[in-house]
Amino acid sequence: MGRTEIRVAHSPDSDDAFMFCALATGKLDTGDFRFTHTLEDIESLNRKALRGVYEVTAVSIHAYAYISRRYALLSSGASMGDRYGPIVVAREAWAPAALRGKKIAVPGLMTTAFLTLKLFQPDFQPVVIPFDQIISAILQGRADAGLLIHEGQLTYAREGLHKVIDMGEWWHELTGLPLPLGGNAIRRDLGEDDMKKVARLLKESIQYALDHRQEALEYALKYARDLDRAQADRFVGMYVNMRTLDYGEEGRRAVALLLDRACEAGIIPTRVLVDFIG
Repeated sequence: MGRTEIRVAHSPDSDDAFMFCALATGKLDTGDFRFTHTLEDIESLNRKALRGVYEVTAVSIHAYAYISRRYALLSSGASMGDRYGPIVVAREAWAPAALRGKKIAVPGLMTTAFLTLKLFQPDFQPVVIPFDQIISAILQGRADAGLLIHEGQLTYAREGLHKVIDMGEWWHELTGLPLPLGGNAIRRDLGEDDMKKVARLLKESIQYALDHRQEALEYALKYARDLDRAQADRFVGMYVNMRTLDYGEEGRRAVALLLDRACEAGIIPTRVLVDFIG
């Protein structure tokens, strides 16, 4: 019998590349499974998760509200901001209150970055722009401000832009918890046994990267847009760490609270019961 193909979809950025390095380069014995990798921006992955395209996919925690019947969250693979997260930037040094009514470039309406900004300031005009074009959109005047995810969080200042608010800082001040931005979801139709086996292998891949940091970082540098090695190392450390191995009790509370707040604010339609595999 042939090996079961597990399609793993994730973002083409350095932190995801780092955590999946061992799987992508054949460092692990995957037994009955054959893993193939697809790289797409997070909003595209969110949209495809609505249709159940991939067996395992990176998703925004915001998007999980719409796919929870089809997918469970894996206990490993979380991207959490511990007093940092997506950043709103502008050409001028505004106070956060100045965002009211402004035209703000966002990387997608299903991203957690968009969700947290809506919780902070419900009254703004979102303009959906691919995440890697948001800085250009601000500089060109196509948006008053922009919501940055991925490496742009470290590079905006070199373009002369100013931080208006860090959504991870805001969330921590509000709740005392880290901000759960994204996670890995696994399709329920694989069955409980295979879901647990895949969960174990993905956790082993993350552990391998943490244990072989320089090797995994070298691989991740291929996806580190506009970052030098030191910046890429810093960025990877922000989003691949012990919380990535397992959400932990605090991380699980943060996911539940974020989705509860989103429901209370009318951003998502219903409350979500989140279950974790692994």
